[in-house]
Amino acid sequence: MTILDDTTTVAAPLGAVPVPPRDLRNSTAELRRLKGEVVLGPDPEATDRQHAKGKLTARERLELLFDPGTFTELEPLRRHRATGFGLEDRRPHGDGVLTGWGLVHGRTVFAYAHDFRVFAGSLGEAHAAKVHRVMDLAEAAGAPLVSLNDGAGARIQEGVTALAGYGGIFRRNVAASGVIPQISVMLGPCAGGAAYSPALTDFVFMVRGTSQMFITGPDVVRAVTGEAISHDGLGGADAHAALSGVAGFVHDDEASCLADVRYLLSLLPSNNRELPPAQAPADPPDRRCEALTDLVPAEPGQAYDIRAVIEEIVDDGEFLEVHESWARNVVCALARLDGQVVGVVANQPSVLAGVLDIHASEKAARFVSTCDAFSIPLVTLVDVPGFLPGVGQEHDGIIRHGAKLLHAYCNASVPRISVVLRKAYGGAYIVMDSRSIGADLCFAWPTNEIAVMGAEGAANVVFRREIARSDDPEGTRARLVEQYRTELMHPYYAAERGLVDDVIDPADTRAVLVRSLAMLRGKKTDLPERKHGITPL
Repeated sequence: MTILDDTTTVAAPLGAVPVPPRDLRNSTAELRRLKGEVVLGPDPEATDRQHAKGKLTARERLELLFDPGTFTELEPLRRHRATGFGLEDRRPHGDGVLTGWGLVHGRTVFAYAHDFRVFAGSLGEAHAAKVHRVMDLAEAAGAPLVSLNDGAGARIQEGVTALAGYGGIFRRNVAASGVIPQISVMLGPCAGGAAYSPALTDFVFMVRGTSQMFITGPDVVRAVTGEAISHDGLGGADAHAALSGVAGFVHDDEASCLADVRYLLSLLPSNNRELPPAQAPADPPDRRCEALTDLVPAEPGQAYDIRAVIEEIVDDGEFLEVHESWARNVVCALARLDGQVVGVVANQPSVLAGVLDIHASEKAARFVSTCDAFSIPLVTLVDVPGFLPGVGQEHDGIIRHGAKLLHAYCNASVPRISVVLRKAYGGAYIVMDSRSIGADLCFAWPTNEIAVMGAEGAANVVFRREIARSDDPEGTRARLVEQYRTELMHPYYAAERGLVDDVIDPADTRAVLVRSLAMLRGKKTDLPERKHGITPL
């Protein structure tokens, strides 16, 4: 007889070898032993080597990301099936990646984390299958996906199978784009084709000194071009934060980095069918912002830091700036007004006088599109002298790059409010969410100047012959500049023509925005029947 349990027996087939009794206690103990080995990793020395580099292990990172005790791991016992090059003798459980889900501030979030201690976190067939699985689950569940990247790229011993695994990741990144928030956290190397997955996600975090991203490494660059550069110089955190614009956030250590990932998730909805999470405000919605009068000089050419203005307006002075070190002439940030999440786009007069150039246009366009995808209302603070002139800007495509920002605003269906603080000249005024391109509401301070160009430039063009014929050209120019400013650039000119809804006291800016956003919360927009728009190059 073969014993199934304590109460049931069946006859063994004639001639069959008797099966020894199954002991559930022993089986459970074996499972615990196996799971314990999976948690410990390959060997203590591998963990020590990871820590010696200033890096945490994959499990330690997940512990910092998720609320305590909430992470549920998927497929921890999976192993690769590859053979050749000694792989058949090295089949660690997990195959170099941890996948699963947990809670962040009480909401479900999915994640995968490369384990550099196993095959240097490289991607093979089994590794890719685990990542594909968790990506599919995240999209099906309508929950954010966070990738903790620390891997050596495709597993060379598995050949083209590894490359196909990356293709599956890229396809899923694109399918989930605008559906669920996708956040890439770079905590180690990411080279070659692997770098395209972070580039396809919504936000990229990097840590100084330990994370690098590049398509071709320093050795290849040196061999092909003769340029000598370090790994950090080519693809380190600061390079991608200030030069390429790939990294939206940079931190000095993993703990602060993952804390900010949690903060970002608290400002994002779980998916595109939900609104961003609101919270009870402690900051009075009608609080007057008297400090704004001193923060913003009345003289249109005088510089100031727009971040101080944002801090004064938003709840408790808190905001999360995206791409802080790249294209600094425009500021993009997530904040709250009366407990509701908003996206803020603002010209930065302290950098290049706040002009729009190629990089600023790209940065703001991407941010506007991201906010629109996830139902985050937009507040635009305008103080812009125009687009940056120059041969380099024109030849590098300021027209098509500026059109990206125009396209993003015109395409956005979320509530949109703009406030003109001081100057708003030319095409840049139009592009910065003017009423003419669909802003729901437009307000202006009594220091606003909205015109085709500044009074000096306008007078030189319109009255150049009169100035040239004058016996006193400088005196005539000064008189005509003042005439142009008085007639066409006074603070109420745009309001008189219905292009500004109201001219407001700067101290009332917060209260006006809070009331306006509350009114627009139920905004519905009928979009045209189309597959999708075509973004400018």
